[in-house]
Order: sequence, then C-alpha cells, then structure tokens
Amino acid sequence: MPSASSASDKNAAPPLPEPLRVPVADSHTHLDMQSGTVEDALAKAASVGVTTVVQVGCDVKGSRWAAETAATHDAVHASVALHPNEAPRIVLGDPGGTSQPPGAGGGGSRQGARVPGGDAALDEALAEIDRLAALPHVKGVGETGLDHFRTGPEGKEAQERSFRAHIEIAKRHGKALVIHDRDAHADVLRVLAEEGAPERTVFHCYSGDAEMAEVCARAGYFMSFAGNMTFKNAQPLRDALAVAPLELVLVETDAPFLTPAPYRGRPNAPYLIPVTVRAMAAVRGIDEDTLATSISANTARAFDY
Repeated sequence: MPSASSASDKNAAPPLPEPLRVPVADSHTHLDMQSGTVEDALAKAASVGVTTVVQVGCDVKGSRWAAETAATHDAVHASVALHPNEAPRIVLGDPGGTSQPPGAGGGGSRQGARVPGGDAALDEALAEIDRLAALPHVKGVGETGLDHFRTGPEGKEAQERSFRAHIEIAKRHGKALVIHDRDAHADVLRVLAEEGAPERTVFHCYSGDAEMAEVCARAGYFMSFAGNMTFKNAQPLRDALAVAPLELVLVETDAPFLTPAPYRGRPNAPYLIPVTVRAMAAVRGIDEDTLATSISANTARAFDY
C-alpha cells in the first residue's frame, strides 16, 4: 500500500523546469480549470519563458470568462466556442453533464446542469459565441470540431452543425479556427473542405499520424502538439511532428490535462511548456532555441497578435 506522502506527491504540482532562453506561447490552455489565480499562473509561466497564453472557452460561460480574462491581462489571448461535446449536450440535454469530457484534449466546464433546449438553444448559444468572437482581444474561434470518442451517433448531427457554424463565424470575423479532433480525422477534414477552412486553422492537441500531418501541411493548417507527445505509446504523434513543416508547428499544454512525462497524471499548467518544447526539439533533431524561435513566430501568426 503506498504511503500517504507518495500518494500526495502524485497530486502535487510538478517542479519548475529550467527556463527557456527564447520565450514561447502556450497556444491552448484552460486557466479556469486550474488551481490558483490567473496572476499566479501567468507569473509562474513567465518565469520559465512562457510569456503568452491562449485561454480557450468550451461553452458560453467559459467563453465569456476567456474574453474577460484576455481583456484584463496583456499576456492572455482568448478563443471562444462551444466544445464539440457541448453542442449535443445543449440540443439533446445532459442534466448530469456526462457528455462534457473532463480530460484528454477535451476541456470541460464548471458549469452545472442545464435544461435541454433543442436547436433553438444551440442557435442562441452560437449567437453569443458570434458576439464574443467580434471582440478585439478574442483571437480564435474554438475549440470546435468533432469528437466521436465521447459523443455517440445521436449527437453527431448537432456536433457537425455546430462545427460548420463555428467555421463561418471564424471566417466572418477573421479569427483563427481552433479544432478539437478526437477519433474523427476524416470527418473533420471533410467538413473543412466542404465549408472552406479559415485562413488560419489550428489543430489543437494534434492527434493524427504522419500521413495526416502531410495532409494538414498541404492545406497550411497549424499543428499544435501537447504533453501527450512525450508519452511512451505516442510514437505516431512523434512521427507526425517529425514530418510537420517547422513553420506550422505550435506547442500547448491543454492544461490542466495532458501533463508531459515524467509528470503524467499530475496537474498540468503553462509553466510546464518547456518540458514539451525540449521533447519536441529532440524529435526534430534541432536545438531548443531554434524550435522556440519558430514556435513563437508561428503562434503569433496563427492568432494574429
């Protein structure tokens, strides 16, 4: 039986990594789901060379919070959306909130139970995302996309309708499109092709293989890699990173999820970006300064800041 101290160590925040010499941005994080204050999180991140974060909303409440936080913190940019699993939750109703994933690449929400409202409720929520997307400190529309892992066939229609609406919103406002793609590669690429992708499209927590990375590269889509690329079973992600054009590569935490090795299972936060950057540099066979310089420029270009 593990001791109380070893159990608590597994839940403790990982230590500060050695600072990056070239500052970078965390292209996708959920500060509202992390412990502590926004100010503390930003200060801790800045101390190791993570000077900018993109705060991502997953529902109306979280998107409003993202926009408000970006408006009051120069180091924060916002992205607003209904998560792919939020759309069917609105349309079909999910009083327990079970379709909103509290993990890997999914984000989540502190929002409580809701009353199902059908298509009209989805339209109302999308209208609020549209309103928020027009704000100058909102730089992205997402995370949106498709999730076939947590939403079954009964929710796919609502997911796809929501995804198409987000694409239109992103294009109309000239904002980056931030995509959540879980077990839905072919359908995500199909919808993007059918609707016409925005000028700047980011695959958050890139989850495809090397072949898909080549497809994304031809389309000019950014690929953002998270801490799961360090996991032992993540060779397909490392293979994808190896072939992705350097000018299309971003880094993210998706915190508090997907904490990189050797801290997997402990709370993630933007200050751990250097751990993933160094692992990515090793895969690419380049020094971390070169990779960080590219990531910094790429993120600013992707989110137009």
